[in-house]
Amino acid sequence: MSTQNQQSDPVVELNVEPEVSREELRKIARYQKIVIYCVLVYLLLVAAFFRAPEPLKPLLSLAGLAMNVLSAVFVWLLAFRLYSTAGAIFIGIMTLIPLVGLGALLVINSAATSELRNNGVKVGFLGAKISRI
Repeated sequence: MSTQNQQSDPVVELNVEPEVSREELRKIARYQKIVIYCVLVYLLLVAAFFRAPEPLKPLLSLAGLAMNVLSAVFVWLLAFRLYSTAGAIFIGIMTLIPLVGLGALLVINSAATSELRNNGVKVGFLGAKISRI
């Protein structure tokens, strides 16, 4: 068996992803913040629904539905910034399914937080401060 000297070409890693602009980071932070607030308002509406008198329950249900639709819109906007078109459509559809939508919200929130942190933005409990971007 003969041993041949094989020269391997050096591996050069290139960062092919373009840097995310400050304006794009602001949009991601803004959409994330809106989604977080929609979830918080929805949770408050659910708690109020169980404590409210019967005549107010249809109104609270309607407000909860409005929060679901609003959060779904902003999840889609956020997903289109973070994922491919197919991924964004998939996440958007998942938000419309009860209970599964909560998982979709957690996934998109986590992805937004990662994107912001990877670009040097500090993210707190209620999202990033847009004025600091």
